[in-house]
Amino acid sequence: MGMVYCRGCAKEIHETAPTCPQCGAPQFAAAAHNPNRSDKDFAVTLLLCFFVGFLGVHRFYVGKIGTGLLQLFTFGGLGIWAFIDFILVALGHFTDSDGREVTYR
Repeated sequence: MGMVYCRGCAKEIHETAPTCPQCGAPQFAAAAHNPNRSDKDFAVTLLLCFFVGFLGVHRFYVGKIGTGLLQLFTFGGLGIWAFIDFILVALGHFTDSDGREVTYR
């Protein structure tokens, strides 16, 4: 565990601090380094799933090429598979190709 600089006042603080004890500025570095969260954007995944989910575009976006192709050729499992994916994305339980959850940060 080390020290980092505050994003608000540039004072040195502990790297796991959620806010700066000096100025109260939120520190997002701890959330960004969570190994269980995907680096793929939640909003982009949700919108892709909503508008073109029947083509599997959201699965291509998160790196799931094989199932993306399956959704492309089956029109999202006739819409059922795409609808289930939309619910999973909205609830934050949809994972990328590395098994990390695509969640709202």
